[in-house]
Amino acid sequence: MSTQRTFNGALLTEEVVFTLTDVCNLCRVSGDELAAIVAEGIVEPRGRKPAEWRFTAAGVRRIRIAVRLRRDLHVNMAGAALALELLDELQALRRSRS
Repeated sequence: MSTQRTFNGALLTEEVVFTLTDVCNLCRVSGDELAAIVAEGIVEPRGRKPAEWRFTAAGVRRIRIAVRLRRDLHVNMAGAALALELLDELQALRRSRS
């Protein structure tokens, strides 16, 4: 007997942008936490003020990783930023080998 599972989702491209409210809901993070993530340089939203901020799908991915590092491993914001930077470098190295 085989079991089939169906997944529903949307393809996220860099053209898709998310508002502050969208990101807070998607990442289960408060506006203050998101502002701290932006202040640490983990993501750079488009727009000057929080009400104007727009985030890409890649930005949402980085925010989710930072939130998980903080919640699951109790890493501070600077540590999360460093971990993400190292993950970016590792990914770049892997791409250059291919």
